[in-house]
Amino acid sequence: MRIRDIDLGEKPVAFAPMEDISDPSFRRLCKEQGADLMYSEFVSADGLIRDAEKSLRKLDIADSERPVGIQIYGKDPDAMVEAALRVEQAHPDLIDINFGCPVKKIAGKGAGAGLLQNIPLMIEITRRVAQAVKLPVTVKTRLGWDETDKPIVELAERLQDAGAEAITIHGRTRSQMYKGEADWTLIGQTKANPRLHIPVIGNGDIDSPQKAAEMFSRYGVDGIMIGRAAIGNPWIFSRTKHYLQTGELLPNPTIPQKVELVKRHLQYSLEWKGDYVGVFELRQHLSNYFKALPDFKDTRIRLVTEKDPAVVMQILDEIAVRWADF
Repeated sequence: MRIRDIDLGEKPVAFAPMEDISDPSFRRLCKEQGADLMYSEFVSADGLIRDAEKSLRKLDIADSERPVGIQIYGKDPDAMVEAALRVEQAHPDLIDINFGCPVKKIAGKGAGAGLLQNIPLMIEITRRVAQAVKLPVTVKTRLGWDETDKPIVELAERLQDAGAEAITIHGRTRSQMYKGEADWTLIGQTKANPRLHIPVIGNGDIDSPQKAAEMFSRYGVDGIMIGRAAIGNPWIFSRTKHYLQTGELLPNPTIPQKVELVKRHLQYSLEWKGDYVGVFELRQHLSNYFKALPDFKDTRIRLVTEKDPAVVMQILDEIAVRWADF
């Protein structure tokens, strides 16, 4: 699969952009585990052109995670163009446009998946951004707004004609949010459209190597994207890549092996954010890494309330010893 000059190899596995999740520290870990294409957390176009610190920090990328895309969202074409030009100065490998975020504060204001109710504006934004920048422009969207409105097959073709060089499709409508099962049927129909020549990346409910292989085989997509299933489980990328290449299912890492990965994640977070924020913002990850362990409640509380990085490291060492055989 190629996006212009970006060669992602056969059956690439991408890591989804997720707010407060896909920051540089977790992206680095997922890249080490085999993810082929990384995306930033989504960045507000309005925030970028106002020089908002939170938005500007999301432009931080490292050469070690390439190829990497920075994703922007907004509803005003002028703001999106200006934001895309600023993103280009951060030198990502591509720029992605978010047409899929379903949350009320985004979609309810006409951005993200809200643009599925204004497809002419979606097309205009794509065309103007693609014309304004030199980098490849890709888009991420959903099947449609609700069960009565799923225009994705035709929409993908129009986005292609507007300049999009790849499309990622989440197999739900906006009204579904993240409920129910993702419907890959229309993703497959989009890929099968003979007039569509850009890569199609499928997204939604890929939570195992076997599911990834099934989606490639059954729907013919060019790539897949893993999102929520990677939270507390970044080794899903290494296990998925190995399974796709060999058909062999690797075991999950042992608790001591998980602890070493978590310690590395913590170190990356500290390097990027400093001690206080690095520990604080890692808590939502820490609560997921060991959620299946028995009799873990008290340790989990200590793990997600401790502020001192050194003490967090000590707690992790305790976990590696106490649950070594689990």
